[in-house]
Amino acid sequence: MRVSRTPRPTAVAPPEWVSGAAWVDELAVPEASSRFRVDGVHFASGARTAWHRHPFGQVLHVTEGTGLVQCRGGEVHTIRAGDSVRIAPGEWEPLPPPS
Repeated sequence: MRVSRTPRPTAVAPPEWVSGAAWVDELAVPEASSRFRVDGVHFASGARTAWHRHPFGQVLHVTEGTGLVQCRGGEVHTIRAGDSVRIAPGEWEPLPPPS
């Protein structure tokens, strides 16, 4: 067991990942053979991520605000605090921001 008490510094999301301003808080990083990673991402109003894929899929959990999410060619869904979204491995997605 490892207890982390000091948060890592917040990083600005790279411009190739997002249009507008977004910040990433690294909460849990993979160790040894694990692929498990947890990040907190905060978007400024109007910021959007570029279309991208995650080879092992992704789970989004909204902790505050509202936003939109869509997989390429699919329906646009409004997401709100408390909602979780499971995205299949390799599925194309943008991650529009919470507002």
